[in-house]
Amino acid sequence: MTQDRSAQHELRHSLENAGYDITNCSVKCEELRNHQQFHKHSFFTTPPVWCVCVCVCVLVQEQQSAVMSQRFTDEDFQRAWLELDEPQLAGGWELFTETMGVKIHRLHDQGTGLYEYKVFGVLSGCTPELCADVYMDLSYRKHWDGYVKELYEKDFDGQPAIYWEVKYPALMSNRDYVYIRDRRDLEVDGRKIWVILARSSPEMPCPEKSGVLRVKDYKQSLALESDGSSGTKVFMNYFDNPGGMIPNWVVNWAAKSGVPGFLTDMQKACSKYETFCQKK
Repeated sequence: MTQDRSAQHELRHSLENAGYDITNCSVKCEELRNHQQFHKHSFFTTPPVWCVCVCVCVLVQEQQSAVMSQRFTDEDFQRAWLELDEPQLAGGWELFTETMGVKIHRLHDQGTGLYEYKVFGVLSGCTPELCADVYMDLSYRKHWDGYVKELYEKDFDGQPAIYWEVKYPALMSNRDYVYIRDRRDLEVDGRKIWVILARSSPEMPCPEKSGVLRVKDYKQSLALESDGSSGTKVFMNYFDNPGGMIPNWVVNWAAKSGVPGFLTDMQKACSKYETFCQKK
């Protein structure tokens, strides 16, 4: 018994030093005695209950850590805000359209026949921090974005993700997304920059709905900083493959009008955000 307690203390101490939180481990151990993880601890012949609990706890945390590592890196955030200074348009990017001071470039994706977009422009009359807050506020977006059918954040097996169902025109199936996102408020050489990254996360255990098509290839990055006055300098990178039988020319036409429209709606939403927050 003394030897067993000593081994227990040794294992717990080693795991805690390695960064594992095992203070609340509690599982049914009978089904898991033969798991290969147990054999890493050679001083156990038949793992006692506490060893099983600890090992399972470690496994769960390792799995969660692996999912978290798939989110976004420092380089991902840097890649986004650097475009505010030096747009990266080599390698096939072409000017698609320019309207209301917003330039939209596109890059043809050979595999899908669709285009990836980069947007550069200025939103007047709203600060970058306000833009970031409005963009992140899911409850508010349901008020100003008429295409939202359903939108919420939820934990899927302990990992936060966003579920978003988008209304499509009559005779077309709605689309839905399950995606992850992160925001960072950065200071770079005295500059304040807000970066928000998002991408689809098809591995999340979120069942698909009948009659709704799941979008499994989506990404968006948004970088914001002051334009030196009362507005916001904006960079946005966007790709979305809606799937289904929609002709590519329809998807591309929608992007031409939809991206400037989104920025205009964002601008209006920013002007009304304070009122919305006061009423909550």
